Amino acid sequence: MKIVPYILLGACITGSVMLSGCSKFLDKPLENQQRSEEIDYANTSQMYAPVSGVYRSAADDNLVHWIDLSIRCVRDDDFQQGAPTPNDNPELMAIKNFQRDVTVQSYWGLNQSWNSYYGLVIAANNALVELDQFAEHIPEGNAGDMALNRQYKAEVRFLRAYAHLMASRLFGDVPILIDSEDIGSLATINKSTKDAVREFIIAEMNACVPDLEDARPNQSEHIGAVTRYSALLLKAKAAADLAGNDNSSSYWDDVLDATNQIISSNKFSLHADLYDLFKIPGKLADESLFELQYSDFGLGTGDIVRPGVDWGTFFRWQGPPGDQKGSPISGAGWVPPSQDIVDFLTARGDAERLKATIQYCGEDGNPATFVTTPSGDQVYGNEFGVKYFNGKAYLPKSQMTAGRMEYGANNNVRILRYADVLLLNAEAKVRKGQNGDEPFRLIRERAKLTPISNVTIDQIIDERRAEFACEWWGERFNDLVRTGKATEVFGSKFVPGQSEFIPIPQTQIDANPNLR
Repeated sequence: MKIVPYILLGACITGSVMLSGCSKFLDKPLENQQRSEEIDYANTSQMYAPVSGVYRSAADDNLVHWIDLSIRCVRDDDFQQGAPTPNDNPELMAIKNFQRDVTVQSYWGLNQSWNSYYGLVIAANNALVELDQFAEHIPEGNAGDMALNRQYKAEVRFLRAYAHLMASRLFGDVPILIDSEDIGSLATINKSTKDAVREFIIAEMNACVPDLEDARPNQSEHIGAVTRYSALLLKAKAAADLAGNDNSSSYWDDVLDATNQIISSNKFSLHADLYDLFKIPGKLADESLFELQYSDFGLGTGDIVRPGVDWGTFFRWQGPPGDQKGSPISGAGWVPPSQDIVDFLTARGDAERLKATIQYCGEDGNPATFVTTPSGDQVYGNEFGVKYFNGKAYLPKSQMTAGRMEYGANNNVRILRYADVLLLNAEAKVRKGQNGDEPFRLIRERAKLTPISNVTIDQIIDERRAEFACEWWGERFNDLVRTGKATEVFGSKFVPGQSEFIPIPQTQIDANPNLR
């Protein structure tokens, strides 16, 4: 029996840069304390414990920290500035304007994002070490437990690869960290190119797919776990990044093959009601390929999550600001939808997506007025002039557990879904000179839009914007970069070769000069 350390990176937060109104989002215990858990590696019934710990790490701020959410979102044209008023957080405004000065590089939020992603990587690497130790205790000839061990390792490697993708999409060239047993390696490791990071992800997913469950996540033995189809979609996304806007790139073959495998499995379908997809009825729907899970277990009281976990912050951060008269439908009002995305969806006649994506506050600047949501909640105006809040992060009061009315509590955070599979499949087909109308039709049919014949790349990119509008993983910005459309959208403030990525935090460079 052995004591195993779990080490997460601590965020360097300078509280003085935040207004007191945001203090409730900073009152969590620091995560830089070493904690231990006793594990008997000869007891294979405990073999999933390290895997479960990595999922928990992902859900515990490492993929949903409120400032990382803001940094990812604010670069999109689908979002306004990062706060109810521009002066709340000028660094986010600088990021939105693609500035790369010393103030941005020294911004504590960048360091938090870096620590979030690499904290998840380290948690995954530690879990893989533990799973190796379980494997050493599995009797020879016990093929079932060995297969489970490989499956569990593949789940962890997926989470590690996803963290690398997110880090690289934000920072560009970043380290590939596959052995963090010696934490000192973080002080000496070199960067890998963004393309090398994606090659790493593709290779990892190729290795993992055979060992993962052949099931939807909601059919998994551990409900909601990643399966081979999650890995295939992650591979397709990395390959699409590598292919960019080059129709002749062989990586489009990878995108097409991976998405074809998911489609031909006949295991996935689009959730019929787009509005409900992001609410309690849509948790782990047949459209889901990966989401972070949270639950209040239907209990109105009690401590049901370990200290430090606050599932509601992600949702409250995007909730409507101002005095909401005691309603649980309230929040900080950060990263609200932009007028651009409202106008875009409106001009398309995209009523279903508009309903799912955009929720309205009361009259601009008038806290005495309110608007009623489609679910019957009243949302009042505010003194900040925020007109909209994110409908995809909106949880109606009627779906909350009585006695536990924290905004967003009990809802999951959606990450990968079948809509992405269909749109990447359509794009790969068109880029290869094939017809992409059928997967494209399914997407528009769910949105109650008429079919389009002989769909083009531009139409697919527009459909991706509409489908993933105001989701939190930066898909819109990434699509503009990989297709070369960023300058067209953002104008002269976007400088190709400079504006695609945010600088690596100065704190990390000071600790490891190889990251310059």
